[in-house]
Amino acid sequence: EIFRRTAPVVAIAAVLMLAAPGRVAAQGRGGGGPPRNAKDVAPIDLTGYWVALITEDWRYRMMTPAPGDFPNVPVTAEGRKIALAWDPAKDEAAGNQCLPYGAGGVTRMTGRLHITWQDDTTLKVEADTGTQTRLFHFSAVPASEEGTLQGAAKANWEFAGGRPPQAGETAHGGDLNVVITKAKPAYLQRNGVPYSANAVITEHYDLVKEADGVQYLIVTTLIEDPMYLARPYQRSTHFRKQADATGWDPTPCALR
Repeated sequence: EIFRRTAPVVAIAAVLMLAAPGRVAAQGRGGGGPPRNAKDVAPIDLTGYWVALITEDWRYRMMTPAPGDFPNVPVTAEGRKIALAWDPAKDEAAGNQCLPYGAGGVTRMTGRLHITWQDDTTLKVEADTGTQTRLFHFSAVPASEEGTLQGAAKANWEFAGGRPPQAGETAHGGDLNVVITKAKPAYLQRNGVPYSANAVITEHYDLVKEADGVQYLIVTTLIEDPMYLARPYQRSTHFRKQADATGWDPTPCALR
């Protein structure tokens, strides 16, 4: 299995192993009664405000790396050529300040997320850093989202019990799976490391609840792009839930 979820925080990883012993992707399956919508059958509650925890890749997330500083990204020869030629002044002049904030990079930014339900089948994820909005569709993805910075994001719940709860039942754990395609070409890092329009970005959202009530969100991202990546590239990003909107501070995109 290529997609291996990792968590630098050992305690979080241990809880995940106990809390999510097996996952079978399921959405709207199961016998008896009419299908229930994605909001009703949600096995975890991701809504609320989440602050990023910088537990890995500090120097690539807290500041803009120098051109050519991407030792952990498995770029192809063509990807390396593009990254080495990166010029922030040219991007700024062309109005491309938001390229690092696309579907392949926005989760790595250092600010906060605000997650809400836009409707019964669409989860909305707002990022204050770069002022980006992502829509995760459990139903059909509107064609208008193809070619945008955040791309076409198709979501499904993965239920620990193998199927969504039926009427009168309660879900007993699971996670969120999101597959993003047809996104605008953009950057994996602020310093111009590219991914193409053909990239497939798969995200898993795991919720961990500690005994003291603190909740963590772990987002594991797999990026597959044969044009600019020599092999699939995976990384994990961690967030802690906040009680309210304290610190929420929408800011414009910036390359440096």
